[in-house]
Amino acid sequence: MIKQVAFVAVLASFSFAGNASHLEPPLDLPAADAEAGKQKAKVCASCHGADGNSANPAYPSLAGQVSGYIAAQLSLFKSGQRKNDIMMGMAAGLSEQDLADLDAYYSNQEIKPGLVTEEEKDAVLRGERLYRGGYAPLQVAPCISCHGPQGHGVPVRYPRVAGQHRKYLEDQLLTFKASYETPEAGARFSYGDIMTRIAFLLSDQQIKDVSAYMHAMK
Repeated sequence: MIKQVAFVAVLASFSFAGNASHLEPPLDLPAADAEAGKQKAKVCASCHGADGNSANPAYPSLAGQVSGYIAAQLSLFKSGQRKNDIMMGMAAGLSEQDLADLDAYYSNQEIKPGLVTEEEKDAVLRGERLYRGGYAPLQVAPCISCHGPQGHGVPVRYPRVAGQHRKYLEDQLLTFKASYETPEAGARFSYGDIMTRIAFLLSDQQIKDVSAYMHAMK
């Protein structure tokens, strides 16, 4: 905690340019064909589900993602700027047409709402306070400012988080946090490094709580 508090004093001196220049979404993609994307998505079904709703909490659901976000992330995997051995291999051979078609297919699917157990309800309530109000002691901005009041995201940089698997959300926030602490690893960055800086200031428990809330959002 002392380490985190110390960083609050210098956050304002950082430029939000960060890695933004190489995390811009792809531009000028060709006209998309969602039906073609459906056929191309068959190879993705084993991890992400036939309709983009993943049955494995380690893999994200892609259904209902904001338009443009999936194409942007696949582009980053393809270039190696976002690190994941499986996804870098899957994206390596994709054309810009493939990116556009896959994005169109998944963004038009409906995500299935997350289920919340009785044991998770307290975490969901704590996570809602963090999502909507931020964390003033460390000047953490509320998640709502980028991901929206319902967690539906804002195209193309800010993804939908509502209904996403809790484990996947936790894993990504922890990866953002680790990437801030050891940027040479380059595991994951966000536009302007916003998420790496926010995640760094969150405790592991806060990450669990806000992930529970986002999973529960409709």
